[in-house]
Amino acid sequence: MVPFNSVLSQLAESVKAISELPECRNAFRKMYGNFVRRVKLLSPLFEELRDSDKALGEEEVVALESLGEALNSAEELIKSVNQGSKLYQALQRDEIVDKFHQMTVKIEAALSKIPYEKFDMSEEVSEQIELVHAQFKRAKEKKDCLDSQLEMDLAIAVRDKDLDPAVIKRLSERLYLRTINDLKKESLAFHELVISSDGDIGDHFENMQSLLKKLKDLVLKENPEVENSERDKSTIKHRSPVIPDDFRCPISLELMKDPVIVSTGQTYERSCIQKWLDAGHKTCPKTQQTLLHTAITPNYVLKSLIALWCESNGVELPKKQGNGKNRKAGSCISDCDRTSIASLLERLAKGNSEEQRAAAGELRLLAKRNADNRVCIAEAGAIPLLVELLSSADPRTQEHAVTALLNLSINDSNKVGIVNAGAIPDIVDVLKNGSMEARENAAATLFSLSVVDENKVAIGAAGALPALIKLLCEGTPRGKKDAATAIFNLSIYQGNKARAVRAGIVPPLMSLLKDAGSGMVDEALAILAILASHQEGKAAIAQAEPIPVLVEVIRTGFPRNRENASAVLWSLCTGDLQQLKLARELGAEEVMKELSESGTDRAKRKALGVLELFQQVDDDFVPQQS
Repeated sequence: MVPFNSVLSQLAESVKAISELPECRNAFRKMYGNFVRRVKLLSPLFEELRDSDKALGEEEVVALESLGEALNSAEELIKSVNQGSKLYQALQRDEIVDKFHQMTVKIEAALSKIPYEKFDMSEEVSEQIELVHAQFKRAKEKKDCLDSQLEMDLAIAVRDKDLDPAVIKRLSERLYLRTINDLKKESLAFHELVISSDGDIGDHFENMQSLLKKLKDLVLKENPEVENSERDKSTIKHRSPVIPDDFRCPISLELMKDPVIVSTGQTYERSCIQKWLDAGHKTCPKTQQTLLHTAITPNYVLKSLIALWCESNGVELPKKQGNGKNRKAGSCISDCDRTSIASLLERLAKGNSEEQRAAAGELRLLAKRNADNRVCIAEAGAIPLLVELLSSADPRTQEHAVTALLNLSINDSNKVGIVNAGAIPDIVDVLKNGSMEARENAAATLFSLSVVDENKVAIGAAGALPALIKLLCEGTPRGKKDAATAIFNLSIYQGNKARAVRAGIVPPLMSLLKDAGSGMVDEALAILAILASHQEGKAAIAQAEPIPVLVEVIRTGFPRNRENASAVLWSLCTGDLQQLKLARELGAEEVMKELSESGTDRAKRKALGVLELFQQVDDDFVPQQS
């Protein structure tokens, strides 16, 4: 027999620690709160058993230790969710939702192994444990997700440059970034995130930087008196802030105004390193390594962080030295930057495979940083060279090339240049045969290009839809969303609806729709709604027996999903008595009456349309005489 008071004490402490964690104030507030509430309900079990002197066998102790491990992991996860950058976590929401679900599955599995019948528990505690176990079982079966409005606003914030102020306002409220103090903390968290990740936070840097600025503009607009008071406080509080070492030039030891990177990866103030190079030195001042080349590349990540730090600490933003002669009208790219880009294009065109890979990678990063870079890189003639590299035998070079084109395509003029360079067939080939990262970015590039209506026709004709459907089935969560977004946009063109249906889009969409844990229900319904307006699409959807799941979504789903589900149901039932009869048998009439009163405007119209079909059947149906 094994005494297990120490195990119970540890479990009770874990539950207490989780229960006492501060309130979550970010996108995962509801998910976080639900989990903490469930864990709190375990407390009476451990307290009651701890007060008992009874010793139990090895099986019971092992089961409780397994639960303890799960709770320790859970504590670490929810602590991490309540810390750090709120914007970054919101943009990483799919990964965090998955972690919450994995944690729930792990705790439910541990609870299932505990032999409760061997414990001396009161009836009241026994009932409570049954309740909490049932709650974890339900949570395991249905993955939590953010509310649909927040999901939609985040997607719009990432996709669109000119955001509706209402979207920014909702994000400010939902992410608890409502005051200048909130935004200062977020700026600091952003700074720490970039430093800890060596500046590599994927595609989120520019999105976060832009959103932070828009959120600050909103707060200052709503509270104009704050701007002056905060500036005054900042001046008093930060008369002599300590400059982080990362922000100082290794040569001058001063705060950098225009940081640039040399070939060894070290960053210097542009004017300082340029003097060093002009003096004939061929080594890196800090590391003494020989420089592979003397081209210098702007460090936009660090420059943005310095600007954020200055803003947060009441320090006047560093101004770049120089005059108008060094700049092209309407552009923020200096002659030195243009020289760097020209050097990269030279390596892209004439370098060996390693030089081409490195140059494509640098152009990919430069094109991601800002709009001026995208214009300058395209004007320098990069697009045809990058299109050629889409056929590279080196997978990494291919990834860099397609991602650079994706970043360049954000500029509308560049969309035209990419298509005119004959890129669409090559991008589709990458989508079919590239690495997973290349395929995902190819899908995102096709979506970006398909914003132009005539490109929808060309992309569909190039055979993109079967490859997008394959990515939808086997991609990563991000890849599936990229594929779904491209499929949706392409299917706005009538001819592509038929192509998508013939390529087999409906069965995978139905699988995603029926799997609440896939995180793709919104996308599946949006695509089905657009396909249902096409005769072939309607027929294919009807063959997949969708009525039960559509009625269930209309009954219990989020507003936008209810709207799309009702649109699909209306299309299927129009002119098809069999589908209409099945919908009525499954209770559609009742849920459509409720939707006609409480749904979105479009959902109300579709609900009324279905109710009219029911009424027509009741009015027109006359039983045939035998």
